[in-house]
Amino acid sequence: MFDRAVLAERTMAVERHLRRVAERLPASAADMSPATDVSDAVVLHLWQATQIVIDLAMAACLWLKLGTPASYAEVFRLLQKAGVLVDAALADRLVRAAGFRNIVAHAYETLDMPRVYDAASKGPPDLLAFLALLSDRAAAWGEAEHR
Repeated sequence: MFDRAVLAERTMAVERHLRRVAERLPASAADMSPATDVSDAVVLHLWQATQIVIDLAMAACLWLKLGTPASYAEVFRLLQKAGVLVDAALADRLVRAAGFRNIVAHAYETLDMPRVYDAASKGPPDLLAFLALLSDRAAAWGEAEHR
């Protein structure tokens, strides 16, 4: 069974990280300078929230026997093809979030701060929307298993 208790715990962790992003995010992209406490906090917490969402998406793919994605971006495409993630625009934004995660993980020193600001100001609702969708689906999967 897809572990709904783990999903709930990880959702709370994402919400906590996103609150920290919101608390530290400056009023404008111009106020976000690289290698400052503010940018470090925003990047770190957004990266962690995004990574948790990716991990949960991977768990859903494995639980649904969709195969092992070749990349973090592909995990959302597999869920889209399987009909779990039906909103194509949301799927596209989650693919971009996975790309953002990769940039942070592999090229932190060269981050484009306006892009980081854009991701931090617009991306959190997409992460939360996916978690809500996954929670709804996990409930349905649990009911189907008990029939």
